[in-house]
Amino acid sequence: MNETAARHVTLVRALETAAPSDATWTAADAAWASRAAAEVVGEGADADRFLARRGQLAVERLGDRAKAFKRLASGRNWRPWVGSVLVALSFALGVLMDAVGPTRYVNLLAFPLLGLIVWNLLVYLGILVHGITDPFRSKRPGKGLLRRAVARLGGALHEGIPDAGQGTPGTRFRAEWARVSAPLTARRVGRVLHLGAMAFALGAIAALYTRGLVLHFQAGWESTFLDASQVHQALSLLLGPASSLTGLPIPDAAHLETLRLPENQGENAAPWIHLFATTLVLTVVLPRAILALLSGFAARHLERHFPLPLTDSYFQGLQRSYTGQGAQLHLVPYSYELSPATALQLKEAIVSAFGPRATLHLSPPIAFGEEDTLPASAAPGVGTTLAVALFSLAATPEDENHGSFLTALAATLPPGTPLAALVDEGSFLARFAGQPERLEERRRTWTRLFEKHGIEPAFVNLDAAPASVADSLTRLIDLSARKEAAR
Repeated sequence: MNETAARHVTLVRALETAAPSDATWTAADAAWASRAAAEVVGEGADADRFLARRGQLAVERLGDRAKAFKRLASGRNWRPWVGSVLVALSFALGVLMDAVGPTRYVNLLAFPLLGLIVWNLLVYLGILVHGITDPFRSKRPGKGLLRRAVARLGGALHEGIPDAGQGTPGTRFRAEWARVSAPLTARRVGRVLHLGAMAFALGAIAALYTRGLVLHFQAGWESTFLDASQVHQALSLLLGPASSLTGLPIPDAAHLETLRLPENQGENAAPWIHLFATTLVLTVVLPRAILALLSGFAARHLERHFPLPLTDSYFQGLQRSYTGQGAQLHLVPYSYELSPATALQLKEAIVSAFGPRATLHLSPPIAFGEEDTLPASAAPGVGTTLAVALFSLAATPEDENHGSFLTALAATLPPGTPLAALVDEGSFLARFAGQPERLEERRRTWTRLFEKHGIEPAFVNLDAAPASVADSLTRLIDLSARKEAAR
C-alpha cells in the first residue's frame, strides 16, 4: 500500500484499539468496514489491498462525524517546502563563507575549503561504516541533532508523545505514525541533508570565483613541522585527481619552497583556486548529488510501497476475519504439566484474545533432561501464528537445560513463525505470597535467559481471569512477531 493508505489504516487502528468508552468508532462500524472492504476487493485479494480499502472506507465514514479525524487522515507526514528552504539557506551560507580570509592570502595548508573537503570525506566514511555494521546491531542508534532538527522542521518528528498504546486515539495515532514512518522520514531527511551539503559547497565555490573577479589573491603556505617535499606529497594526494582532470600541474617541492610564507610573497592563486574548486566538486558536489538521488529514489519507493508492519495481533486478526481463518497457537511445556482447569482457562483466554476461530495445540510436556531430542509432537505445524515455550516460574532457569530446550524448539519452527516464552507465576505466587522482592528477583533471572536467546517473554498467572491472560498473550504475539519480522 502507499503512504496515504497506510496513514488511513494506522488512524483506524488507533480508533479500534482505543478504550471502549470512545464512541467515535464503534464495533458495528468496524464490522461494517471489514464487510464492505471484503465486498469491494473480492475473494483472493492480498492483505494490503483489503486493509487499504478498509482504511479508505473507514476514513470516509469518519470524515462525516469528526473534523479532527478528517484532518488527521488528510494530513501530510512531510512538508516538502522545508527541504527547498533548507537547501536555499545552505547555498546562501556557502556564499557568505569567507573561503580566503581578510588577508587575501590563500594558505594552501589551511584553506577553509580544505576543511570542507575533509569533513565530507569523514561523513562518507561514517556512512560506509554504518552500512557495514548495521546488520549486526541489536539496537538502532539514535538520530543525530541535525537529523532531529530537520525531521522536526519537516513535521515528521513527534517528541513528548506517549507510547502508541496510551492517550487519546489522536495522540496514539501520531505516536504510532511517527514510529512506522521512521524509515521514510530517514530517507527524506537524508535527501535534504545531502542536497544541503551540495548547495553549501556550490555556494562557497560561487563566492570564491565572484570575489576573485574583483580581488587579487596570493597563494602560499607556512608550517612549523612540514618541509616543501612533505607539502608536495600532501597536495599531490589531495589535488591529484583535480590536476589530472584540469591539466593544471602541481608544482614540485623546489617551486613550493618559493611559496613558503612569510619569507616569500607567494604567487597568483588562480591555479590553486581552480584545483581546490575542482576537488570540491569531485569530493562533495558529485557524491552528495548521487547520495541525494539514491535517498530520493528510496523515499519514492517507500511512498508507493509503505512498509506498514502487518505482523501484530490487530492486523493478523483483520486478515483472519477476511480469509475466514483463525489464529493457531502451539504451546510446548517444559518440565511442567498444566492442570485440566488451567488448560481450559488458557483456551478461554486465547479465544478472548484472538476470536472464536482461534485454536490451541497443547503439546505433551518435555521432561527435564530430554530437551536435546524433541518429539515430533513438539514441532509447530505450517501456518502456526505463534509458538510458545511454557515454563513455571517456580523452576530455576538453567541455560544448559531450559536454554537448550529453547534452541531445540526454535530449530523446529517453520520459516517466519515467531517463538515466545510464557512463564506461569501461579504456583510461585501461591508459595511466596506477600514477598514481591522474591517475585521480581526470579523474573529477572528468567528474563536474562530469554534475552540471551532473543525471545520475548510474558509473565502471567494462568489461574487469573481469562481477560488478563488474553491481554498478556496479545502483547506477546505483537512483540514476538515484530522481532521475527525484523530478523
